[in-house]
Amino acid sequence: AARLYASARSASILYAMGITQHISGTDNVKSLANLAMLCGNVGIEGGGVNPLRGQNNVQGACDMGALPNVYTGYQRVADLAVRDRTAKAWGVGKLPDKPGLTVMQMMDLAHEGKFKGLYIIGENPLLSDPDLNHARESLKKLDFLVVQDIFLTETAKLAHVVLPSASFAEKEGTFTNTERKVQRIRKAVEPPGQAKEDWKIICELSTAMGYPMQYESAQAIMAEIGQVTPSYCGINYQRLERDGIHWPCTGTDHPGTPCLHMDQFTCGLGVFHGVEWVPPAEVPDQDYPLYLTTGRVLYQYHTGTMTMKSEGLNDLAPESFVEISLGDAGKYGLGEGEMVKVTSRRGEIKAKAKISEKAVDGTVFVPFHYAEAAANELTNTALDPVALIPELKVCAVRIEKA
Repeated sequence: AARLYASARSASILYAMGITQHISGTDNVKSLANLAMLCGNVGIEGGGVNPLRGQNNVQGACDMGALPNVYTGYQRVADLAVRDRTAKAWGVGKLPDKPGLTVMQMMDLAHEGKFKGLYIIGENPLLSDPDLNHARESLKKLDFLVVQDIFLTETAKLAHVVLPSASFAEKEGTFTNTERKVQRIRKAVEPPGQAKEDWKIICELSTAMGYPMQYESAQAIMAEIGQVTPSYCGINYQRLERDGIHWPCTGTDHPGTPCLHMDQFTCGLGVFHGVEWVPPAEVPDQDYPLYLTTGRVLYQYHTGTMTMKSEGLNDLAPESFVEISLGDAGKYGLGEGEMVKVTSRRGEIKAKAKISEKAVDGTVFVPFHYAEAAANELTNTALDPVALIPELKVCAVRIEKA
């Protein structure tokens, strides 16, 4: 594998949560960057270090400032010039100069009673967050919880107010994929019942709260995005009519940038980082002798909010399971399809055993999609110290016949 990667004319590294959801997640990504630079696989077509996003517009959401420390286009809130320029564009006096909170920080402060209200859009933390007992208690302690979503999720069932929003097929807008390609989506059907486009809900709320927000259309919002986001300033609906454009696109005559870092990085030459190996926050011991790792299956998506409403997909992947090696199955006296209890320091679940040649002795795998056997009842809230991402990919468990 090393020779194949190093000797290829161009080689791409594609990674997902198996790299980032560790207490060493930032160091893991730095290691991939080291490898790509070392082998000359940066700034060339077909090369690079490419994160595979978990949902279809995560890249676009991050580009629009859905992170606690930046405005649109990754412009840092600590930068006075950025704050002044953005405040002027939005017609407000001052904008905060300190980063906001991450999801895990919000949950911890809510648990302590110091964080009173939460507005969740299109997310289901009661299945996707680590240590669900902690997450559940945190949300119950809130004075006010609003959930805006297309279906009544596990989280929405706890909310004081549920705002029904339109799905991707029921609205106009753009999606930005993992290769930074901004693409149009077009409304195919009307939203059902009282459901509205997300931007209309936010505009109505903002206006009711004293900051009037009025746009004629999603196209008008895209025009504002171009005004406040340097990397998007050359992108508009007319240019997206036939095909997408890769940001950065710095003018309406700019073709976009399909391949980044062709000459150098924005900060100059690449920097190599010496990275020391760090063990997981929780490793097996006498009481919890196995590693648990979690992830997805092909036929279900994230917390199943949409896919589990499809009979065909449910036929293919109807329920959760505990994937276990043949060696561990023999050691614990487990047969295919037998019910297994999996216990960690935070909780327990029950699911059927799935004996697999892919599984490794000492490690079990549980998909996180299924509410009736939620893998995140078990997972650990330990955080990467830089990105503050929880270590969802590894914790210590024990198994036994249910």
